[in-house]
Amino acid sequence: MSKLLIVDDEAQIRNIIRKYGEFEGYEIAEAVDGMDAIEKCRKDQFDLIIMDIMMPNLDGFSAVKKIREEASTPVIMLSARGEEYDRIHGFETGIDDYVVKPFSPKELMMRVNAILKRVHGEEDKKHKDVYEYEGLRIDFTARKVFINEKESEMSPKEYVLLFYMVRNEGIALTREQLIHDVWGYDFYGDDRTLDTHIKLLRKSLGIYSSTIVTLRGVGYRFEGKQ
Repeated sequence: MSKLLIVDDEAQIRNIIRKYGEFEGYEIAEAVDGMDAIEKCRKDQFDLIIMDIMMPNLDGFSAVKKIREEASTPVIMLSARGEEYDRIHGFETGIDDYVVKPFSPKELMMRVNAILKRVHGEEDKKHKDVYEYEGLRIDFTARKVFINEKESEMSPKEYVLLFYMVRNEGIALTREQLIHDVWGYDFYGDDRTLDTHIKLLRKSLGIYSSTIVTLRGVGYRFEGKQ
């Protein structure tokens, strides 16, 4: 049974998510703010965290940064705002998904299910798998990326997006295909989430940012080995 941590200063929001989470078969724990979440993560292990941004004592962004120092637990961020800055800042912090309030509890559970399915699937892989192109080295099993022997720190979603594109090297990937296969659910929203991740991924790849080619009006393609 997967264990979720719900972090929100609004009891009503926590109760709604708890109701739907328990219906899906998850074990649920709650925290009322960022400080409370950090303490609970130090005492227990969680499979996924649902974290609100605006909270007293310590906001969600700061809490995620602190938690990331000790664990790589997947995080879905909740926000009453939908500004691009919040989305970019959240993804840079290392969150896996972003949901704007008011949200559909059913859709939220779809996102939770998709992330946990992907994470557990990756953990089940036993074979050694490495991709190399010049000074770019991607270790799929260890979930690490090296550029000229120096490890590049990426957010969990950047890793998944890069791994998927490398697995499909040389193939034109449409926006719809990337969103469906990487996010793992029927996407509700626009293409800006994908574009934001591509922008951050290129930044993380540094001198190899050009391996991700934009296909105008179509999507993207990874081009490494010729």
